Amino acid sequence: MTVDADEFEAAQRAREYFHGLTLLPGAWTVLRLDGRGFSRFTEQHFDKPFDERFGGHMVTTATALLTELGARYAYTESDEISVLLPPGFDLFGRGVEKLVSISAGIASATFTHDAGFPAHFDSRIWLGVSVTDVADYFSWRQSDAARCALNGWCYWTLRKAGLSRTQATRTLDGATTSGKNELLYQHGINFNELPAWQRRGIGLWWETFERPGHDPVRGVDVTATRRRIRVERELPMKDAYRALVQQVAASSADG
Repeated sequence: MTVDADEFEAAQRAREYFHGLTLLPGAWTVLRLDGRGFSRFTEQHFDKPFDERFGGHMVTTATALLTELGARYAYTESDEISVLLPPGFDLFGRGVEKLVSISAGIASATFTHDAGFPAHFDSRIWLGVSVTDVADYFSWRQSDAARCALNGWCYWTLRKAGLSRTQATRTLDGATTSGKNELLYQHGINFNELPAWQRRGIGLWWETFERPGHDPVRGVDVTATRRRIRVERELPMKDAYRALVQQVAASSADG
């Protein structure tokens, strides 16, 4: 039986069920990427509860996502990265399948190359309709950063004090925030004095700057405007952070 090539191809493409799913036009989009199996992975390769090397690999990965996707803002805490795409972006025709798969691929390849051993990320999509929604999202993730940092410091402080996994987990079960802070204080750790990037996460965004130069043809000094990625490890909190996110989101510095 002879099969028409065009009909055969069309029939096969029709089975790509999610291929045509696209994001709502005009929506703010966040791609959130999480390390797959990173709890065990980080125990094998990095110091706990926080490791400067791991934080550096996450910043390198966030930088690649910000650049490759033409994003406006990136935020990383723990083993996750959130990347903000403005309403007018049209990368890959706003196709969900492409955005999720390629962002996960960029993150996995970049982290693996930077760290020197294989790592994998998955990706999901969040949608918002306003800059206020965007500020809500990133405030939520920063709150998660503080919660995870406090829990991580308590858990690993107990583990290093000799408790087993089960004992440490049981000790923290039901503990209040003040109780966890007191636990750390009893071990000589003031949570509020730990590095801000551990408690608040790290933000990355585009900024413009002026670079002095010289025009040899005219023989005069000139100033050129350039773009670079700012990596901020001392992010503000609460309302001040919301204001920063809204300012960056509303910026047209991404071109």
